[in-house]
Amino acid sequence: MAEKKTADKKSKGFTAEERAAMKARAQELKTEARASKNRADGERDVLAAIAAMQEPDRVMAKRLHAIIEAAAPTLWPKTWYGMPAYAKDGKVVCFFKSAEKFNSRYATFGFEEAANLDDGVMWPVAFALKQLTAKDEARITALVKKAVS
Repeated sequence: MAEKKTADKKSKGFTAEERAAMKARAQELKTEARASKNRADGERDVLAAIAAMQEPDRVMAKRLHAIIEAAAPTLWPKTWYGMPAYAKDGKVVCFFKSAEKFNSRYATFGFEEAANLDDGVMWPVAFALKQLTAKDEARITALVKKAVS
């Protein structure tokens, strides 16, 4: 009788970090379904996600939070796959992904389809961040303002 091979190979599926992000998103969806979220709840969740980050991502996330709040006060803070995100009419406009969350060499500030950034047939939707300079902050402010226009 032939022996069955056991699956002792390493999975080529999702990484542990990706699975954790999916679990975080599932929990976020359950939370949103159970109660109508308000801005204060979203703010609390975003600040908690930022506080859990390691340096230098935490510093960048705090600064981005302040920039987004000032540039687009109509956006609601919320977590999205465990990351700080900012939404309009329930749709994520922009987000911050820390480098450590996915073992990346850089953090990412990105925009989703709800962002009004269309410019011809091609435009950037995500930026790698190692640090934030005053010039970067000015560019992000302009992009966030355009995204909600």
